[in-house]
Amino acid sequence: MKRFPLFSAFMCAVLISFAFVPAAAAQATDLQQIKIPPLPAFHPREPKRIQLPNGMVIFLQEDHELPLIDGTARIRGGSREEPANKVGLVELYGEVWRTGGTKTQTGDQLDDFLEARAAKVETAGGVDSTSIGWSCLKGDFDDVFKIFLELLREPAFRPEKLQLAQGEAFDAISRRNDNPAQITSREALKLAYGANNPYARVPEYATIAAVTQQDLVNLHKDHLYPNDIILGVVGDFDSAQMEARLRQEFGSWAKGPAWQKPNIPFHPAKPGYYLVEKKDVNQSNIRMVGLGTSRDNPDYYPIEVFNEAFGGGFSSRLFQDIRTKRGLAYGVGGGVGTAFDHPGVTRIAMGTKSETTVEAIQALYQNIDDLQKDPIGDEELKKAKDSILNSFIFNFDTPEKVLHERMAYEFYGYPADFLERYRAGVEKVTTADVARVPPKYIHKEQFPVLVVGNPAEFDKPLTSLGPVTPIDITIPPPPAEKAGQ
Repeated sequence: MKRFPLFSAFMCAVLISFAFVPAAAAQATDLQQIKIPPLPAFHPREPKRIQLPNGMVIFLQEDHELPLIDGTARIRGGSREEPANKVGLVELYGEVWRTGGTKTQTGDQLDDFLEARAAKVETAGGVDSTSIGWSCLKGDFDDVFKIFLELLREPAFRPEKLQLAQGEAFDAISRRNDNPAQITSREALKLAYGANNPYARVPEYATIAAVTQQDLVNLHKDHLYPNDIILGVVGDFDSAQMEARLRQEFGSWAKGPAWQKPNIPFHPAKPGYYLVEKKDVNQSNIRMVGLGTSRDNPDYYPIEVFNEAFGGGFSSRLFQDIRTKRGLAYGVGGGVGTAFDHPGVTRIAMGTKSETTVEAIQALYQNIDDLQKDPIGDEELKKAKDSILNSFIFNFDTPEKVLHERMAYEFYGYPADFLERYRAGVEKVTTADVARVPPKYIHKEQFPVLVVGNPAEFDKPLTSLGPVTPIDITIPPPPAEKAGQ
């Protein structure tokens, strides 16, 4: 869950305290004298859940603040299921689904129609799902919803739009090594999950060129069943009327085969040092990575608190030591990764000037080792929990945010009250709970370490730490060039 930096949470708490304490208390000369009131109870307004006989799940969230109606359909199946020789298929599908228009209107015609109404209908492809959604004024709902239905049921996937999307993908591939941060993120995923793992694969010229219009048509046909769709609608409407409308539109849709979650093995890289040599930079991007865990793990809440205390904000241990005290890093942080339905990536990230690369890595190791003899203490625990809890509400301060979070729980099979459990779970975490995290999930001797930088300027050779494996990030040429045509 995304959180505001500690500074923001701290200022919010201070401002709240000044708003509620007597005037005399406002004259306190010590910050510790300011009494911060307890946070109010968190009871988000839950959307109405409806499940049709064909398995389609619908969430309705009324919000009458503005005359708007927004909706999103999330459909099971994403890029983690695409064939290895056509990596990028789902990304192309997500774009051409919309730009290709429908059987009766081109994508350009839809653009003109929607722009005149300040409305939008958008599609996207993701790792585990695809999506289509709309946003419009209440008065334009019927017209915009009609376009949504046509794109959902009768997309055209026009060939010229596929060619355009492929050209854009080629451009992105050609530039993917320009940014050191992007290189680091991409190659770190490969080390954590395995180079050929669906969560880490990247499109190449050949895999993009291999995608055909028929592939898009087949993908749509194979995944579009009501029992694989979760539809969320939020805005200025009457729930009873909206439910009746949606039942009329989707109730007779035939149910499809049961969806099967793909079985994806993980093959993390061996421990050691991995170097991407980039001579045109004067700083090093460093990542220590490994397999994390999932959010249904009983350790999820202690992990959240540990991550905040160890590497989550300006007052975290990593930041205070490696950046503030030692001046070795532009930025440093990270922790144990968690994802909904597969292991997240445990990632500790750091950026340092080239001349302190090895020293910075050694400082990182020392901070990890120090967790054994000096575990997270009471004061650190309190700061971490306050940071999480004081900023928590800002992640779910609108009906739309609550709706999308609830849709995620439905999609991944989590309890409906998982959102409410989060705050209570964090509040219950103790120092003993946090102390269990490092020995269970942080094993530096098992993690590969990636360095993207210029080794000619390092303070010491990277080999002084151990064996180094070079990583070749050369972009394979397009098929025609490779064949010499």
